[in-house]
Amino acid sequence: MDFSGKTALITGAAGAIGKSIAAELYKNGAKVFISDLKQDAVDAAVKEIGEGCLGLAADVTKFDEVKKAVDAAAEAFDNKIDILVNVAGIIGTCPVEDITEEQWDMMMNVNCKGTFLFTKFVVPMMKANKYGKIVNFSSKSGKTGSALMSHYGMAKAGIIGFTQALAFELAPNNINVNCVCPGITENTGVWETASSGYIKNLNMPFDEVVKKFTSKIPLGRLAKIEDVTAVTVFLCSKGADYMTGQAINITGGREMH
Repeated sequence: MDFSGKTALITGAAGAIGKSIAAELYKNGAKVFISDLKQDAVDAAVKEIGEGCLGLAADVTKFDEVKKAVDAAAEAFDNKIDILVNVAGIIGTCPVEDITEEQWDMMMNVNCKGTFLFTKFVVPMMKANKYGKIVNFSSKSGKTGSALMSHYGMAKAGIIGFTQALAFELAPNNINVNCVCPGITENTGVWETASSGYIKNLNMPFDEVVKKFTSKIPLGRLAKIEDVTAVTVFLCSKGADYMTGQAINITGGREMH
């Protein structure tokens, strides 16, 4: 895939999946700008991705910080952002009766509001240039909810609804909007957080947690970072020009609708 001449903004890019997506776009010719919560993590990711990659920290729940990051990307790219990948998100495991109001609000703000804010500020440039690819991050749990993840499932289902609405809204402007729905992905912060929660709430050792979830996957393994990267980068490419409003499963067959 050739992204020469294209510009891309990736959120959550200090994390394993976001950084992998940014690196793949960069490797294939895109000019890349990344964002994440802490500047030192952004700087480390920029250094790892390659010379010419740029980045600025932003709390995705804060209007002013998101606008500042998008403005910085716009300035670097002459007001031309072709690709937006909204990776930033959090996960949590907790019985519904124990979820606090603060935990609920944080889940919605990071996953849903963060996706909305970056999209809000990038879309005007895409409209002006009559081109855009937006890829949002949902989850398997956004289609079929998971026990102990009611707040997470609700947030990720919201992202699917947001994606579909924007697909209709932005199609006349030649902007494709899709989302990916990964299952459990190895070697990510999300899996580390989720597995720790399951170990606690299910009173089960890590190896048994892995075995429990792998047993439900037809292809017999958890997702790898490169599995998620490959599908996401495809959705950013010319090959996906006739795809919009889709929520693509990356679950090894665990989710089929």
